[in-house]
Amino acid sequence: MPNIVAIVGRPNVGKSTLFNRLTESREAIVDEEAGVTRDRHYGKTNWNGVEFSIVDTGGYIKGSDDVFESEIRKQVQIAVDECTSLLFLVDVSEGITQFDKEVASVVRKSKKPVMLVVNKVDNSDRNSYAAEFYALGLGEPYCISSNSGSGTGDMLDALVKSFPEDLGAIEGDTLPKIAIVGRPNVGKSSLVNALLGEERNIVTPVAGTTRDTIHTRYNKFGHDFLLIDTAGMRKKAKVHEDLEFYSVMRTIRAIETADVCVLMIDATQGIESQDLNIIHLAVKNHKGLVIVVNKWDLVEEKSTMTTLSFETAIRERTAPFKDIPIIFTSVIEKQRIMKVIETAMMVYANKSTQIPTSKLNDFFLPLIENFPPPASKGKLVKIKYVTQIKGTCAFVFFCNSPQYLTDAYKRFLENKFRDNFDFTGVPLSFYFRKKS
Repeated sequence: MPNIVAIVGRPNVGKSTLFNRLTESREAIVDEEAGVTRDRHYGKTNWNGVEFSIVDTGGYIKGSDDVFESEIRKQVQIAVDECTSLLFLVDVSEGITQFDKEVASVVRKSKKPVMLVVNKVDNSDRNSYAAEFYALGLGEPYCISSNSGSGTGDMLDALVKSFPEDLGAIEGDTLPKIAIVGRPNVGKSSLVNALLGEERNIVTPVAGTTRDTIHTRYNKFGHDFLLIDTAGMRKKAKVHEDLEFYSVMRTIRAIETADVCVLMIDATQGIESQDLNIIHLAVKNHKGLVIVVNKWDLVEEKSTMTTLSFETAIRERTAPFKDIPIIFTSVIEKQRIMKVIETAMMVYANKSTQIPTSKLNDFFLPLIENFPPPASKGKLVKIKYVTQIKGTCAFVFFCNSPQYLTDAYKRFLENKFRDNFDFTGVPLSFYFRKKS
């Protein structure tokens, strides 16, 4: 297991701000409104050559009117259980509160190394106020300002010394990244929880529960990749909250950085315009794509023809990119959820396929000779050579007059190519260049 550090504390003490500073990112949403962070949020950082993972958690609180309160407490407890060290954050401007005492009780019971971090110490006058926190019985407080970064160096020096040993960090940069995307309340977080076998992400009937993109490593049944749960993408007209706007932006970024996007659709609603927007975004960014039709158990009077007609309707709307695997699932019933993973990894393998140039030309040149491009404006187009751009699913055709090639002929080449090579779920790019 790697070194994992969890940042815990009551709401609005600056946990997400500290998380962003330590990870040198803006991954966690920061807002003046208390209770913004709901799920655990993972990142990586490095201090003096020691790499470790950091976890941002929701604010621990009891007796509020927040419908997510109990779920947030569960998430905090899970983070405490799985980490190797804890940063317990308090707010110097408000002193010790009852909620601080409750969090202190939780971290003491964990029997893990705990650092008491007093945040918002923005000037020397506030240093003296930190002495109050000795009363929590957690040792010497470290005074910092997560906003400006003041004092974080000394805190990190002490933190890395608290690690039982240098166990390294989670390997995430080289792992395949699979993003679960879709409209709100289609079952994205439920799918992630079902695959992981635990309540990793908060699930409620309230649409828009997930706000951040949540990265989790999946290492089971011979598969090893990063599973990314994202916030639901609504139409722009329905995005009212600032927070929801940030969530949508993070979802877009998750699509841009993922290798494969698993688009979840509600079977009771069918494919909608926002689903098509997500597909177009994935295709535009050259991402692998799998479509999962969830809540299939709620569709009444099903038959083979029902599945076939649903599938046909989807492919008609995703045209011209029709070569997308479609899986019908019920996450609640755990029907075919493993097939989602297997298919996503198959698409990732397809996306990584590199075809030798000789094999490409052996296929395309006889095909082009037998079915040459139609003449346009009296010009005959002659394609001489084909190659694949290394590390991509982009193919370059060198010819004498590329500007006269029709879109219909380009689609003909792609369809023939897909018939002979397995690039299911992968958007292909065909470029036509003038041979110098």
